[in-house]
Amino acid sequence: MPTSTHALDLTPYRNRDGNSGVRAYQLLDDGIIVRFIEDGTYRYGPERPGRYHVGQMKSLAMAGRGLSSYINRYVRDKYEERLE
Repeated sequence: MPTSTHALDLTPYRNRDGNSGVRAYQLLDDGIIVRFIEDGTYRYGPERPGRYHVGQMKSLAMAGRGLSSYINRYVRDKYEERLE
């Protein structure tokens, strides 16, 4: 299993729509870590999926709405590292 240099300090995802696959997230200077309810924890960054998508994901994470749908629609398996 890959290891990360980031200590996980995850914020619970607010899940305002009540049906998200995201459990928690952590904002990084250059990316975001997302923990899914059923599929592990992943780090997304400037290389994969890219700065634009990371910016969108950060905004959605802080809003507590739309993150899982965005990842499913635009990002899919374009992550830099699987953490768990």
